[in-house]
Amino acid sequence: MNHKHTNRLVNETSPYLLQHAHNPVDWFSWGDEALEKAKREDKPILVSIGYAACHWCHVMERESFENEETAQLMNEHFVNIKIDREERPDIDHIYMDAVQTMTGSGGWPLNVFLTPDGRPFYGGTYFPPVRAYNRSSWPEVLTAISHTYKEKKDEIEDQAEKLTEHLRNANAFGAGNSSASNMSDLLTQTTLNEIASNLLKSADKTWGGFGKAPKFPQTFSIKYLLRHYHFTNDEAALQHALLSIDKMIYGGIYDQLGGGFARYSTDDQWLAPHFEKMLYDNAMIIEILAEAFQITNNPVYSETIRHTIDFVRREMMSDEGGFYSALDADSEGIEGKFYTWSKKEIESVLEEDARIFCAFYNVTESGNWEHTNILHVTRPLQDFAAENGLNEEEFSGALKKQRQQLMAERSKRIRPQLDDKILLGWNALMNIACSRAYAATGEMSYKEMAIRNAAFLETSFHNIQSDDWSHTYKNGLAKYPAFLDDYAYLISAYIHLQEITGNADYLLKAKSITGLVIDKFSEEKTGFFFFTSKDQKDVIIRKKEVYDAATPSGNSVMAANLHYLGIVFNKPEWIEQSVSLVGKLANTITRYPTSFGNWACQVQQIVNGVPEIAVTGKNALELLPELLKEYIPVRILQTSNRALESFPLLAGKDVSGTALIYVCKAYSCQKPVRNVGEIKSLLK
Repeated sequence: MNHKHTNRLVNETSPYLLQHAHNPVDWFSWGDEALEKAKREDKPILVSIGYAACHWCHVMERESFENEETAQLMNEHFVNIKIDREERPDIDHIYMDAVQTMTGSGGWPLNVFLTPDGRPFYGGTYFPPVRAYNRSSWPEVLTAISHTYKEKKDEIEDQAEKLTEHLRNANAFGAGNSSASNMSDLLTQTTLNEIASNLLKSADKTWGGFGKAPKFPQTFSIKYLLRHYHFTNDEAALQHALLSIDKMIYGGIYDQLGGGFARYSTDDQWLAPHFEKMLYDNAMIIEILAEAFQITNNPVYSETIRHTIDFVRREMMSDEGGFYSALDADSEGIEGKFYTWSKKEIESVLEEDARIFCAFYNVTESGNWEHTNILHVTRPLQDFAAENGLNEEEFSGALKKQRQQLMAERSKRIRPQLDDKILLGWNALMNIACSRAYAATGEMSYKEMAIRNAAFLETSFHNIQSDDWSHTYKNGLAKYPAFLDDYAYLISAYIHLQEITGNADYLLKAKSITGLVIDKFSEEKTGFFFFTSKDQKDVIIRKKEVYDAATPSGNSVMAANLHYLGIVFNKPEWIEQSVSLVGKLANTITRYPTSFGNWACQVQQIVNGVPEIAVTGKNALELLPELLKEYIPVRILQTSNRALESFPLLAGKDVSGTALIYVCKAYSCQKPVRNVGEIKSLLK
């Protein structure tokens, strides 16, 4: 039978959905049309979730979704829905939890079977086309499920009910009453020391990072340790944070030629990455590089910031000033092909300079990874120069020139696919990174990038009529209501923008969006926030997310936002809510800091207190760059050259003369000083 294929994905904006637009599978995108068809025809729904840069998603597509016979099975017995997890992370969270509950593991591609009303009853990740790796084949799974659905529907109903109930229960945390006194026992210096010691227990002391392969950047854990050193002078915390950063910069996870970091390393030594590059990883790594640079002044860190932001500008930025989502790991169907080199290729470009270049970047005849070479540094430049009798400065200059020659050669290759949708939350994270990079290095173009990106987000994502925001944007079209994470990161981006510009309007925007989040996302009885807005009607459950995973949890970022804005606008109820959220999770944060790293930084904030710094006076903005360079990781900073009575911190301050710096903490201010150098002693 020749199945006439209707394809609904051709009008989508997600590159991932467009990749599937010409499969023989009769794919729907998530929405009423598919859900109504399932009910009308009484068919189970197959939801298949992935993303554009996902390697095994491509494999399963090639093997199964492009296969006519398999597609016919799917079309005949199921309503098939394709979802880009980055467009609908809410749906992904729900069904990922269900599959992890059923199978003990999760990942992408995620394939879940639902009843026509959207409740999950069976699922898994990758299924092979024929029985292999102890896994049933995809056609076997389809046939078995279709049969069970027709013959034993009560079993499926029962399983769907149990799973959905489990999801509801798992989501019911946070209501336990932690009294204020019990919280003050949990939020102490002892807790902070315990978090640091638990992080260091899982630290890889040789290669940096935490735990065994696969190794992720774990930026929150590194940030916590940098700050722990700042507050306590604990050398072990600083050493491990810097070791982790250094090993990543030297490793293959970092693109030695083009800048930018891949998603994770497949080995303990950061050598062989999973080559896809995500916007959010690069944003969060820039942030820890900025903090490391402020502490150490090590030029390697500012250079890596520059190199990484150059990569983002060159490969991940739209003409409008928005940031794209990701770059694929594969090109020409081979993972890493774009980034790897044979020794011969390097010799043909660099000629007599190749020998020393290959020695420095550990390039060998037989290859350092799968018969080819990933450029990486085995010993720091000054050591290598000394061992080889080279002048360090000249050698560094020569390497730079050689890298440019190889970059020019590399640019002739077929490029990995770009995932060119623009996501609100990830853009906000990159925006924060630009603000932090500007603060640490003083490089004006980073500040300009952040200001321009914020203006782009406002024109492209903000719906002025309804005063809400969208989640994703491409080709002039914004789609899907924004999620908690989008709003939380956006508020944080506005807070950072105000700090680097002194423009108070950004704080007013942050305050107004915080009101919107409280209205649309709050769970009254716990104070936590749901991932989806109360206006979102197409999900079976509104989940609450608290893990700091690849990106920080919207709840942990809201806890930080509420604390900061509560002080700025004198709203004690916001501060109380923030402390209450952190307090309710304090035991969990302390025991599992690698999964709650951003929360751990909030514990630091509460225990150490938040100094408020105000700079006022005619030349206040001229003092700002010098002040931003100082490492004061937890603080509120407002600058003004005019009287702004609406902000408690600025009210009544003298703005007529030369700039004065006021340092206040816990509702009392010290005598103002005129130069940045004097701040350090006031903060002690």
